[in-house]
Amino acid sequence: MPPHKLESVVLHHDVLRFVDIGGGPPVVLVHGLLGSHESWAPQIRRLAKKHRVVAPDLFGHGQSDKPSGDYSLSAHAATLRDLMDHLGISSAAFVGHSLGGGIVMQLSYLFPERVDRLCLVSSGGLGPEVSLFLKAATLPGSELVLPLLASDRLRRTTENILNHLGRLGLPVQPSRSAAETWRSLKTVSDRSSRAAFLASTRAVVGLRGQTVSAKQHFSKFESLPSLLVWGGRDKMIPASHAENLRRVVPHSRVEIFPRAGHFPQLDEPELFYRVLDQFLAQGAQSGQ
Repeated sequence: MPPHKLESVVLHHDVLRFVDIGGGPPVVLVHGLLGSHESWAPQIRRLAKKHRVVAPDLFGHGQSDKPSGDYSLSAHAATLRDLMDHLGISSAAFVGHSLGGGIVMQLSYLFPERVDRLCLVSSGGLGPEVSLFLKAATLPGSELVLPLLASDRLRRTTENILNHLGRLGLPVQPSRSAAETWRSLKTVSDRSSRAAFLASTRAVVGLRGQTVSAKQHFSKFESLPSLLVWGGRDKMIPASHAENLRRVVPHSRVEIFPRAGHFPQLDEPELFYRVLDQFLAQGAQSGQ
């Protein structure tokens, strides 16, 4: 599949790059930590047949600038608002994955008039539990370990071992979620990307897990059409977090994909598109 063309805009002296494709009701896809618009690769062209799809590389990620500064949820939410203003989009449906889920919930709280519908995918902000890897990233000295994980030598050695084991018939083929996580670690090979990753992580995660929760704002989401999609095999953020929102916002719809990991949009792309397309179509029918 050819890469998507990236547009760019300068916001507060920094360059933000994004995909803007298709026509129709707008849908904004917001990736998570270490991600980019590529985290939505199987979905962008499908959605663009019916929608105007906007998929940014958040500041500190992908091909956007990596400035030193504020990487809080509120800062990312304000960037999304500024991007919408630049594109002339008054409101849209938002789909947020992992950290992106926390960002779009913050956007919904700060700028509720900009959010028509909300889809959270393996989202942060719904409970304290999080993977050991993310907790470790908050420790002093973690910036010294990340270059090792991103090094070409380690990556080639690991991939050669897995290929050799595969030829021996051992079941070592990684899931798409695992492959995406492994691929995304390469993005922290340069100093500015590592600094942005650590700043983003430490803004929402501590040694005891997630430090930012949307629970106090759940009542704000009661009237907002909401869809939660999770992988039953998610090791990064457990699927039990989806129940935290379903109990408080009973009208939200929850879909658990039993065979998917932390990236259900990659592990089960066809199923993910069907579920999301149905959810978005309900908005078109109701005028939202």
